[in-house]
Amino acid sequence: MPELPEVETSVQAIQEFTNQTIESIEIYNPNLRWKIDRKAFKRLEGLKVERISRRAKYILLHIGKPQILIHLGMTGTLRIADKTSNFYKKHDHVELIFQRGKLIFNDPRRFGSMHFIKEPGTHFLLKKLGPEPLSEEFNGEYLFQKIKKSLSPIKNALMNQHNVVGIGNIYANEILFDANIRPTRKSKTLTKREHHKIVTSTKKILKVAIKAGGTTLQDFYQPDGNKGYFKIDLAVYDRTNKKCISCKQELIKRIVQSQRATFYCRKCQI
Repeated sequence: MPELPEVETSVQAIQEFTNQTIESIEIYNPNLRWKIDRKAFKRLEGLKVERISRRAKYILLHIGKPQILIHLGMTGTLRIADKTSNFYKKHDHVELIFQRGKLIFNDPRRFGSMHFIKEPGTHFLLKKLGPEPLSEEFNGEYLFQKIKKSLSPIKNALMNQHNVVGIGNIYANEILFDANIRPTRKSKTLTKREHHKIVTSTKKILKVAIKAGGTTLQDFYQPDGNKGYFKIDLAVYDRTNKKCISCKQELIKRIVQSQRATFYCRKCQI
């Protein structure tokens, strides 16, 4: 599933549609994870996109007070195409046709979604989200107070969108390796200093990943068709039985936590 860097990369790539008018919306298949409200989307035709932003792993097209919320799910992608192009790819579900070009939502597994939002603050996907990891609000003191009594493993706590948004399995592994903290540690056992290390590593890893364009493993592509290239910099994820790049002695171990693969170095991460 695309994580924060991949979604941020997509947001940056589609900025050309800011200040453009939506001339028409074509919905070929409304049956995504949540069914698309055709009538609501049709009301957006003829209106201008004032701003495009990201909240957590969601893409938001601001059209006055209403918004279009896009969730890429497991395999969803956005593709930019020429306005006059009739090229159709299997699993193209929605086309937003603008004055100059069109934005196409493709999702083979249909775990993604598109929503018409009147009140973003009360929408069920947005109202209980934690702070953005690159914001000032997300700091060591905040994280310490939030999870200091939690029995949850720290990796699970980082992936909990109520604690902090946008961090999925890949980056949780990378962050904890960078912070030298074992993913299985119970959150309540971490010191304040370790919370600060986690926050520092979070901001560092995510910034590097955004700059590199996200991580391509199977399904993620940028809207311009390019792959994300952060995979070449992965330090621990998917490196089972390879030597740790830090200590150069221990082999990376793989375990499963909450049905997700976890990778760590038994020597470096304590």
